[in-house]
Amino acid sequence: MAEKPLIDIRWDEDKRRKFIETLNDRLPTKRIIAQGILRNERGEVLLCQLTYKQEWDLPGGIVDKFESPAHCVARECREELGVDLPVGELLTTSWLPPYRGWDDAVAFIFDLGVAQADLKARMTLQRREISAVHWVGPADLDAHAAPYAARLIRSALAADRTAYLENGESRS
Repeated sequence: MAEKPLIDIRWDEDKRRKFIETLNDRLPTKRIIAQGILRNERGEVLLCQLTYKQEWDLPGGIVDKFESPAHCVARECREELGVDLPVGELLTTSWLPPYRGWDDAVAFIFDLGVAQADLKARMTLQRREISAVHWVGPADLDAHAAPYAARLIRSALAADRTAYLENGESRS
């Protein structure tokens, strides 16, 4: 005869769902950012000149609830640049500490490949968020991008494998 457990930990479905709902309400949430690195034939990276901050940044944005990071990059490029870009492999991911009033976040950086020569001319920018786009060489990133973004882009370009970073830098 099997012994009866001291505590019955089996929950009915309603109790299980209420427990998960409580955890979802109380556990911390983390902002997820998904961006892509698009290069031209000269090895320059496409940066977006944003209307709401001084520094230029990679195409992409905040991942919506229940949206994957890869789908976010594709959606943001379609909405903000007016082009469909193939989202390739994950190049790197980085934890980002709080910055200029933003809470910390995790960024996923995907490979958007090498652009066709006429891509920039075919773009239709969402002027509410993007005032211009620019091709920027790796040596000039510091003049246009936030320090963490310049580090992150250079690390992603140099990586020979997918890397996990913190604040755009290797943990090793």
